[in-house]
Amino acid sequence: MAEGAAGLLAPEAIRLDARASGRDHAIRVCGQVLVDAGAVEPAYIDAMLERERSISTYLGEGVAIPHGTSGGRDLIHRDALAFVRFPDGADWDGNPVSVCIAIAARGDGHMAILAELAQVLMDPDRARALREADDPGRVLALLAPETEEETTENREEQGHTV
Repeated sequence: MAEGAAGLLAPEAIRLDARASGRDHAIRVCGQVLVDAGAVEPAYIDAMLERERSISTYLGEGVAIPHGTSGGRDLIHRDALAFVRFPDGADWDGNPVSVCIAIAARGDGHMAILAELAQVLMDPDRARALREADDPGRVLALLAPETEEETTENREEQGHTV
């Protein structure tokens, strides 16, 4: 999946030291990162808050994936992700959240993105590494479709053929 999660996340849309007093504040911070990246109109933040009021976007493992309602799609300029880390955590309806991956997707592509993110986050080691990431490059590597082990195997294979 070339247009996977890592392909939609620009380094400038990664915040590693954010603070939030709670769920709604955290969503506003995430939405503002998407606004600052030029991916959405400011009103998209309201669509994200509306989505959260109808269905929680908390996934578990300290991770939430806030995104807007389908009615907010017209406020999206381009599909994008924002990665926001809250080192001190944010209270998400009683659950501590330290990583939010905000999604802006115009079409149904967000379902594939959600599935891909869920797969990454179901791996407790990768989820922990995301929560602890302190470098944008590390975040991008962790969200990339292939794992570091696969990359190492590919390099070894290339080394043997040269």
